[in-house]
Amino acid sequence: MQRVQRGYIKPDTTMRTAYVNAVSIHRFAVGNMVRLNRAFPLRNALPGAYEVLAQLPERDGEFQYRIKSDREPYQRIVKEDELEPA
Repeated sequence: MQRVQRGYIKPDTTMRTAYVNAVSIHRFAVGNMVRLNRAFPLRNALPGAYEVLAQLPERDGEFQYRIKSDREPYQRIVKEDELEPA
């Protein structure tokens, strides 16, 4: 709904606020150091810090990241809920 005030149209902030709140952002930035969450112990991964190399698009409603440990020769792709700050 729009309100007319003094000859101009003022946009309704309710819709704008709803849109901003619906837009999700990545929790971790490229270059951040993270650890694999202990809630996922079955993963065949070394413990310790991993660097976020890339933020990946949403998949099945959840962001993903490409991460790399200095102690492994390859990169991993993990979901956001599998990570915690290092």
